[in-house]
Amino acid sequence: MNVLTRWDPLQEMLDLRRAMDQVMQRTGQATNGQPQFDIAMDIYERPDSYEIEAAMPGIKPEDVDITLNNNVLTIRGETKVEEEKEDKNYHLRERRAGAFIRSITLPSSINADAIEALRL
Repeated sequence: MNVLTRWDPLQEMLDLRRAMDQVMQRTGQATNGQPQFDIAMDIYERPDSYEIEAAMPGIKPEDVDITLNNNVLTIRGETKVEEEKEDKNYHLRERRAGAFIRSITLPSSINADAIEALRL
């Protein structure tokens, strides 16, 4: 059985925008022109909780903002650029600086009042 699907040019433009946003984030450039990068996460379920581990080496806890809105957990922050020191002759500088953001949708059974952030 063949099914006809109506062409929706607006939806295709939105899909293209999302795909371009993902490509730009992977290359380190956000769509607003500011450097931006994702953070790596592991999410797993325990009998009475979900646990999320996010890799943010060198990030101070006070530079991280964690919010939950409509079951979407968002972790965002910013790392500062370390000033180049005149007495050092850099050959390579790979440590990232700039904004980072990661959002994930959590199951609807999450109790927002029971959320805790721990530093390991």
